[in-house]
Amino acid sequence: MAVPDIESMIDDGGSVGDYVALLKPRVMSLVLFTALVGLVAAPGSMHPVVAFVALLCIGVGAGASGALNMWYDADIDALMQRTAARPIPRGKVTPEEALGFGLFLSGASVLVMGMLVNWAAAALLAFTIFFYLAIYTMWLKRSTPQNIVIGGAAGAFPPMVGWVAATGTVSLESVVLFAIIFFWTPPHFWALALYRCRDYERVGVPMLPVVAGADETRKQIWIYSLILAPLGVLPVALGFAGVIYGAVSIVAGGIFLRDAWRVYTIREGREGDAMAQRLFKFSILYLFVLFAVLLAENLVGAELLGSVGLWL
Repeated sequence: MAVPDIESMIDDGGSVGDYVALLKPRVMSLVLFTALVGLVAAPGSMHPVVAFVALLCIGVGAGASGALNMWYDADIDALMQRTAARPIPRGKVTPEEALGFGLFLSGASVLVMGMLVNWAAAALLAFTIFFYLAIYTMWLKRSTPQNIVIGGAAGAFPPMVGWVAATGTVSLESVVLFAIIFFWTPPHFWALALYRCRDYERVGVPMLPVVAGADETRKQIWIYSLILAPLGVLPVALGFAGVIYGAVSIVAGGIFLRDAWRVYTIREGREGDAMAQRLFKFSILYLFVLFAVLLAENLVGAELLGSVGLWL
């Protein structure tokens, strides 16, 4: 694969900021955060340099997926209010440049992960990129209202990739971290879709509110929330989260259920849209808080164990 001449691309019109925007930095930051949690929560120890390389590869792979997604979705991005300011619709980067950029970063991230971390993590990273581009973006997104349900797996893989980078294997604990994000994704995105429905309808993307209507979407949000709340507590039962995480996950899960119930029952006008927007915003906080507490517990636990070891 020929390495794209990034300097010439930028000289032709795209700025460094435009190429950074192709990487979807906000999504990348969430991917890096959840991958870090999977890496730190995994048993055993990992050299800090190797851990940094693993996280760098996961972040670059996530950015590559974003660039490839923007390449393929350039036509509908130009028509949606939420995405019209992206680099390709604005003419700052051509679709061909985004494709070359994404392919190069994909190959580089997988190759470096395999050579410097382990090939199991590299294979899972490659599958994650493939799943997001081919399964979600190219196939599911424009063909089924279940696009977010199945395609959401792509966003749920990062903590598992982090776990495999640290251990070389997939375990039940990593599957639980995957499942939390997997079942969080539908209520998170469907809440957004409820008040952005016209955007998706305009471009022919069959999001659930467009195809099945707002009432069915609210019902599905409630059902997935009922699954998510107890699932968020499961790390405590499996022994890789502590009492603080347990308390936080119960309280946060209760708030999530309360907001999801309000979305389900308050269906009219501005108040209904406001509740959907509130759930969307809280869902981001919910996932962040759960993974932040899990990260903190594991970091503090590792530090205490190290201190005890030195004392002994």
